[in-house]
Amino acid sequence: MAFGTMIEINFDGLIGPSHNYAGLSPGNLAATRNAGGIAHPRAAALQGIAKMRANLDLGLAQGILLPHPRPDHGWLARLATSYADAAGHLQAQAVSASAMWAANAATVSPAPDTRDGRCHLTVANLGTMPHRSHEWPATLAQLRVAFAHDAFAVHPPIPLPFGDEGAANHMRLCATHDAAGVEIFVFGEAGGPFPARQHREASEAVARAHQLDPARTLFVRQSDAAIAAGAFHNDVVAVANGTVLFTHEHAFADSERVYADLRRLMPGVEIVEVPAARVSLADAVSSYLFNAQLVSLDTGMALILPEEARANAAVWGWLQEHVAGNGPIRRLEVVDVRESMANGGGPACLRLRVVAAPATIDPRFLVDHASLDRIAAIVTQHWPDHIAPSDIGDPAFVRRIETARAALLKSLGLGDLIDS
Repeated sequence: MAFGTMIEINFDGLIGPSHNYAGLSPGNLAATRNAGGIAHPRAAALQGIAKMRANLDLGLAQGILLPHPRPDHGWLARLATSYADAAGHLQAQAVSASAMWAANAATVSPAPDTRDGRCHLTVANLGTMPHRSHEWPATLAQLRVAFAHDAFAVHPPIPLPFGDEGAANHMRLCATHDAAGVEIFVFGEAGGPFPARQHREASEAVARAHQLDPARTLFVRQSDAAIAAGAFHNDVVAVANGTVLFTHEHAFADSERVYADLRRLMPGVEIVEVPAARVSLADAVSSYLFNAQLVSLDTGMALILPEEARANAAVWGWLQEHVAGNGPIRRLEVVDVRESMANGGGPACLRLRVVAAPATIDPRFLVDHASLDRIAAIVTQHWPDHIAPSDIGDPAFVRRIETARAALLKSLGLGDLIDS
């Protein structure tokens, strides 16, 4: 089934007008550390837009996913309450802007890997955390518009209690993006100080729904040490692109077996393992070294890193040595996403990777500099400058964030998604 030339497109989540620091995510050390702080939604969204612009300037294809309706009145109604009457913690969960982290929106298997030759997307249920558990209906509605073409199959979430947190726990290795690859699903096991959010049963169900070849699909257990260190998703300790796996020494419970399986399935794989003696798990998690975007450019692979990685001496020292040597990563690009980082999400958290022909995607979800100019103008006009914890219960705050999102969707010709 051919629908044109396939490329990888990064779909970044635009940070919504309700972005705040309520500390709703146990195990996410940054979110917990900054709970109760003053958030800056306008600056956050403009930082995300600047990252998208930088990707365009690198020659990468760029898409966008849009903020969800907040507060989620339907979710509160199913809890037999309203926003005005809800307890403070439910209000905070109902206005969470966490859908900005598009890496948790879905798991994506490109057409070359699937039996029916379509690109499959399964929306993540995000059932472990209450504030994220109600994201999936709006995500599903949006993906069904963006990927309505016959080239795609968009699936509803895996049923609970099997937790699925999307592409943040999924990697793909391939010779080229349009060639058949090896898909790697990373899961955790309960028992440590923080919850294991990705269940093996959910990963296996996604692989079946996507019609993947079992011989080229791996299910890998995340190490308990990584989860305990704050790697609540695999993409905090490992990332893959093309034939390169970039990983921390302690990312997986049985690294040697993972590496052996990859070398068997893809003899040309390059495994770049960062030793714990050089970069501790604590430094990897705090700097979001591995939550970088590992991308292919004409000049070789590049890492798109947060400023926090450059500020960490151990991390930056290792990176400088690698780039100066003969390793596969040839370039470092640093971006400022500090508002997202303060809530526990780096550059890779903000994007969902989709390999597809651009002509098969609803053009309203693809961006260039001109469309980003229009979006930035809406953000500058409507997004709150700051949100304090005391604002969350204020009716004026609710009116402002609802007005802001409606203005954005109408400007993009997506008014039909306002109530989705």
